[in-house]
Amino acid sequence: MTTSSVLSFDGAALARLAEALRPVIRAAGDAVMEVYASDFAVEHKEDKSPVTEADGRAEAIILAALKELTPDVPVVAEESVSEGRVPTVGDGPFWLVDPLDGTKEFIKRNGEFTVNIGLVDGRTPILGLVLAPALGTLYVGHGLGTACMAEKDGAERPIACRKPGAEGLVVLASRSHGDGGAMDSFLAKYTVADRVGAGSSLKFCRVAEGAADLYPRLAPTCEWDTAAAHAVLLAAGGSVETEDGAPLGYAKNDRFLNPHFIARGAWRDADLGV
Repeated sequence: MTTSSVLSFDGAALARLAEALRPVIRAAGDAVMEVYASDFAVEHKEDKSPVTEADGRAEAIILAALKELTPDVPVVAEESVSEGRVPTVGDGPFWLVDPLDGTKEFIKRNGEFTVNIGLVDGRTPILGLVLAPALGTLYVGHGLGTACMAEKDGAERPIACRKPGAEGLVVLASRSHGDGGAMDSFLAKYTVADRVGAGSSLKFCRVAEGAADLYPRLAPTCEWDTAAAHAVLLAAGGSVETEDGAPLGYAKNDRFLNPHFIARGAWRDADLGV
């Protein structure tokens, strides 16, 4: 695959790029699991967030592959940013990489952590790969109708968002980053059938695969936390919007911070009579 074919960003080029990155993200996931199986140490960055050897090892694998595949496309990667390596980005294409989203879940050893590679262009995520290495599941999306999930044994199936059931919404909430009364207040207008705690960017993917309906995030996140899974959800027919109803965009500020947002499946409030 040539760089020029990738940079055209037509559907075929994105499909080839997604295919090329599948073994890369699996290799990064293997590196994460090697650390997971060990008696690993936990350190803390300047913002007090935890970090382990797994973050650095996975990021190194991904960065090397992206440099080979798209040498002219900037990469914003969480651990690189924490060390002061921040490229300039804007409306043009750039990568967002989170080598280990859900580090708190990793430390708790509950399996709900992910490796994330997202491609943004025009401030919109256009390709995403999300791997849950402890579960062996890979989610991929690169345009409406392309979303799929693949197991480590090779089994693969297309995925799509669902319409909410008559009994109400299945709502996902962060397991480790609570938003207290804000969530209760937001959900008051809906009929909620179940409210489920989950870790990392898996919450987007659960909506994308039709296992849940709504993921309101009313607490801080960074763009590398969301871009890859956002692309998967868009490919599955869902949406991610800010609280005022605008599509969540990227390259918003020099700290790559997201506002609060609402990720949902293939439905709008009007469909529920809200």
